[in-house]
Amino acid sequence: MSEAASPTVRVVVADDQPLVRAGLATVLATEPGIEVVGQAADGAQAVDLALALRPDVVCMDIRMPGKDGITATRELCGPDVADPIPVLVLTTFDVDEYLFGALEAGASGFLLKDAEPATLVEAVRTIAAGHGMLANGLTRRVLREVVTRRRTQPVTAARASELLTPRELDIVLLLAQGMSNEEIARELYLEVSTVKSHLARVMPKLGVKSRLQAVVWAYQNGIVDVAG
Repeated sequence: MSEAASPTVRVVVADDQPLVRAGLATVLATEPGIEVVGQAADGAQAVDLALALRPDVVCMDIRMPGKDGITATRELCGPDVADPIPVLVLTTFDVDEYLFGALEAGASGFLLKDAEPATLVEAVRTIAAGHGMLANGLTRRVLREVVTRRRTQPVTAARASELLTPRELDIVLLLAQGMSNEEIARELYLEVSTVKSHLARVMPKLGVKSRLQAVVWAYQNGIVDVAG
């Protein structure tokens, strides 16, 4: 018996540059199992399309006229959104102040626009599966900057052991090292389903809605050292 086909990942692409937008859409649309259901030229269109179509992922440019990508991201997956739509933020710049605002707005991941097509596809699939993603090379720089400039979560490192069970803390530590659910399960000799259940309980405790935000929490609160 063959395995059931994976569900199609539905994507909205938002970018104010027509050629860039078309290029991103083409890369994704030609990939099996991914469907581009809408394209937007600015943040307002992106929000309207996303709310109407409920895609699995929105690929969001940051710098757009009118409603920018940060504002649009906050409206789609910010802290006050009851039913968030995952956002992958795309940027031309490897050092971009807007990245930090987008993270706080609830983005599930970041990727540079000059990334390889396969990396874009992987990022979309990763975020659609409920995982956060930071482009290689951005991870430590973004986290270091967040730790230095931003403290969005009120929880402190001293309270971490009170807030989380020892097993939950173990999982957060491994998550912060970039491990997948499967890798965490192997490391801790657990079932993958058990790891997922722990993470489902951890995120509300931390006041976060994504794996990426949980990782940022760990760095912000000194659970993991961002130096080095």
